[in-house]
Order: sequence, then C-alpha cells, then structure tokens
Amino acid sequence: MKASFAAGCFWQVEAAFAKRDGVTLATSGYTGGTLANPTYEQVCSGTTGHAEAVEVEFDPDIVSYKDLLDLFWEIHDPTQKDRQGPDIGSQYRSAIFTYDDDQVSAATKAVSALKDAGRLSRDIATEITPARPFFRAEEYHQRYLEKMGRHR
Repeated sequence: MKASFAAGCFWQVEAAFAKRDGVTLATSGYTGGTLANPTYEQVCSGTTGHAEAVEVEFDPDIVSYKDLLDLFWEIHDPTQKDRQGPDIGSQYRSAIFTYDDDQVSAATKAVSALKDAGRLSRDIATEITPARPFFRAEEYHQRYLEKMGRHR
C-alpha cells in the first residue's frame, strides 16, 4: 500500500519513515502541484504548487496507516502553515495526501483526535487532500541524511 506525507523538508521525513518497521520504501519527491516532472529548483521557487513530500510504501500486516499517521504527527509541527522551522514556503506545508476513502477517514479522525487531546496551542494547519501524481526527487535527495552520515 501507499501513503504520502508532507512535513517540511523531505530529508528528515524520509529518514523517519524509512526506519519504521513495515515500511518497504520511503521516497523523497514532489506532489500536490500542477507542474509535471518538477525540479528541486522549480519547487523551491514556490510557483509549482508542489510540496516536498515522501511517498511511503508499506505492508499493512506489519504497520497500519494509523501508525504512519501517528509518526507523521510526531516528526513535525502540524500547526505551522507553509513552513517547518526555518524552511518557509508552501513547498514546506504540512499535508496528508490520501489514496482512498479509508485514508481520508483515518486522517480526518486523526486530526480530530489530535485537536481533542488539547496538546497543541494553535490550530492544525495540515491539509488532507487527494493524492496527485508523485514525482521522485533528484537522486542526491534520496537517503540524503544517510549519505551525509547523519542518521536520525
């Protein structure tokens, strides 16, 4: 099965999902925009509508979609609109890209549960939107933190 998440710069996001048991592949890329086959420079311009995202392939017998959502909430601040930390722009937005009605339902329930928990001091800015074509990022972005010797 597939899931896609945007939570700021894709390097940390990819590393977090890649370590999760049951994830068979985590790929850095771009989605949510209008330009086919965008480059990193084009996405960074903020004109493509794409977010830096990670496409996750997973075995639902080992890890559930809900577990992936829980990890998504842990690894970023879902209250920041169009940014994560020092990275600013719509390409760094918080988003869940859903592939079917079950994922929409699970994501919506997860947002409600997070709100109800009262742990956040601001509103959740995370978008829940249907998955669009996913474009793999350039090779130098794949497993970037591993390549740089910074395992997280």
